[in-house]
Amino acid sequence: MALGENLARTLEGGLTIWLQGNLGVGKTTLVRGLLRGLGYAGKVKSPTYTLVEPYVVSGLYLYHFDLYRFVDPEEWDAAGFRDYFNPQSVCLVEWPEKAAGLLPAPDVDISLAPSGTGRDAMLSATTEIGQRCLKRLSR
Repeated sequence: MALGENLARTLEGGLTIWLQGNLGVGKTTLVRGLLRGLGYAGKVKSPTYTLVEPYVVSGLYLYHFDLYRFVDPEEWDAAGFRDYFNPQSVCLVEWPEKAAGLLPAPDVDISLAPSGTGRDAMLSATTEIGQRCLKRLSR
């Protein structure tokens, strides 16, 4: 939750963030923290069955994707999700490998892993916008 709340302060339109890690590691919890950090007070649920949950908060269009149920990467194109990735949106994608080769590359890649009673998070930026985001996070 804390990482998500801190990450919320760094967001700008156009960001694509991949969330990686095993089942139950806290990907949706991170998104919940991020939304709380943006001031969203509503329910935040996993989009495992809906595939995407949209939010409009703090002037951002935020889309939380969960591709876990994808069987074939081509489902990405069939679902029509490509249009969600634009300069006005922040897209958070769980299980990005399920749309291998079709999903836009991440600006920020976050890998979560259990560590004792908490989690380890590895964050890496792969673009200029991602680097700006992580630079603001480190402040």
